[in-house]
Amino acid sequence: HHTSGASRCNYSFKLKDQPSTMLMSIQQYSTVLLALSTAVSAFHPTARATSFQRGVGRACNTVIQAVPSPKDLELTRQVIIEHAEDAGDLQLTREIVDDHVANSGEKLFTLSYDRKDSYKSPPRPKNDLMIRTALGETVEMTPTWLFRQAGRHLPEYQEYKKETGRNFVELLSFPDSVAECTLQPLRRYEVDAAILFSDILVIAEALGIEVTMPGGVGIQVPKPLAGPEEVATRIPALDQISEDFVKDKLGHVLEAVRQIREKMAEEGKDIPLIGFSAAPWTLLFYMVGGSSKKNNEIGVQWLENHPKEATALLQILTKVVIEYMSAQVENGAHMLQVFEAMGMMIDEANFNKFALPCLKEIASELKTRFPDVPLMVFARGASFANNELSKLEYDIVTIDGSVDRNTARGVVGGRAGLQGNYDPRELIEDGSKTKETVRQTVREMLESLGPQRLIANLGEGLGGKESPALVKEFVDAVHEESTAMIKSS
Repeated sequence: HHTSGASRCNYSFKLKDQPSTMLMSIQQYSTVLLALSTAVSAFHPTARATSFQRGVGRACNTVIQAVPSPKDLELTRQVIIEHAEDAGDLQLTREIVDDHVANSGEKLFTLSYDRKDSYKSPPRPKNDLMIRTALGETVEMTPTWLFRQAGRHLPEYQEYKKETGRNFVELLSFPDSVAECTLQPLRRYEVDAAILFSDILVIAEALGIEVTMPGGVGIQVPKPLAGPEEVATRIPALDQISEDFVKDKLGHVLEAVRQIREKMAEEGKDIPLIGFSAAPWTLLFYMVGGSSKKNNEIGVQWLENHPKEATALLQILTKVVIEYMSAQVENGAHMLQVFEAMGMMIDEANFNKFALPCLKEIASELKTRFPDVPLMVFARGASFANNELSKLEYDIVTIDGSVDRNTARGVVGGRAGLQGNYDPRELIEDGSKTKETVRQTVREMLESLGPQRLIANLGEGLGGKESPALVKEFVDAVHEESTAMIKSS
C-alpha cells in the first residue's frame, strides 16, 4: 500500500491469507523486503519503505531505508524474479508493484507537517481486548461498545443536564461535565471502551463557525459559509493550522481527555479511551449547508461548482483533524475513530475524488506518528467505500445497517477488521423486544460476522428511546455468546 506526501513516500504491505501462527523465515522475509525496497527506489529514489504486517507477529516488524537508485521498473522486476524463492513471494511482490501503479494518480492535495521528534501514546490499559482485536490478534471474547453510549438514552444523563442547567452543546465546554458524561455508561454497562463525550462539529467551532442547538431540530450552523470566497475570509489559513492552534482552540477538549483518564483511574475503569473526530467531508457538509435536515445538496454543489475552494477547505479540515486527533492521543486516548457521518450525502464518484483522499491522508499521518494506536473509520451511508477504506491504514472498518453481513468480510478481505452492525431498534421496548430477542439477534450477528476481528457495535448510534436494560443485555450477550462460540471452535 502506497501513500505519499510532500517530503515522504510510505509503502506498506501485509501478508495475505496467512494463519496468525505462521513463522516466516528470515531469508523469505528479507527477500520480500529487498524486492520491496528495490521497487520503492525505482519509483521514488528518496522514499522510505516500511513493512507493516498485521496478524503475523509483532517480532517481524522491520524498517528499511530504500537506497536511491536510477534503476527503472524493468530492472526492479528482474531483481524480484532473481530473489524470489517461490511463486508466493513473487506473486506478493508483483501485487505490491501493481498496487503502486494503480494508485499513483495525482493527489487531491499535499500537506506538510511541522512534526515533533517523537510522539507518545499512552500505555495499554489492563483490559486491552478492544486494542488486541483492532490489531488483528486472536482474542478470547468479542469486545463491544456502542455509538452514543453516553448521553440521551441514559436517565442519569437527563438528570445531569437538569442539575447543571446545560444543554448538550453547553456541556461540551466544561471538561468536568464531559468527564462525567463519558463515565456514566461505564458505571452501568461492562463495555470494553469509553468514548470521549463530544460532538463532530467542535472542529467547525474551532475554525470560527458558530454551532447552536436550539432544541428539537438537532445541531445547527446558523451562519454557514455563504460562498466560496468565504473560505479565504472566514476560515483560518492552512499555515495557521498546527499543534498550537489545536491547543488554543480545542484545549478544553484536551483537558477533558485528561480528566476522563483521571476519573477512570479513580473508579477502576481500566479500559481504552476512544478519541474521535468527524471526517473532512462531513465537516464541509455542515459548514456550507448548515444542517442535516435541509440544504443537503449544497455540499456536493460546492465540490462540483467550486472545486478549488472546496479542495482548499478540505485541505484545512484534514490538517485540523490530524492535529486534533494526534493531540487526543498525546493527552490519553488509546484508540481513534474517524466518523464520515454524512457519507449518505455524497455520491460515489465525488466520495472517491474528494472524501477518500482526506481519509487516506488522515490514516497515513496518524499511523506515521502512532503506529500502534488502532484507527477505526465509519463511512455511514457510504458502504460502497468500505473496500477502498480497507486498503488504507485503518485497522477497523465500520459497517452500517445497510451492509449484508454475509458479504462484509469479503469486501474488506483480510486487510481490516470489522465493527458494527447491530440494529439499535432491537433495543427499543415496543412490546416485541425482550432480553431473549436481544440475545438471539446478537447470536445471529456473531454467527454471520464471526467472533474474531470484530468489534460488536451498532449500525448507527443510539437515538435516545432505547431501554438501558436491553442495552445491558446486548453488551452481556456479546461477551457471553462470543466466548461460547470461541471456546467451541
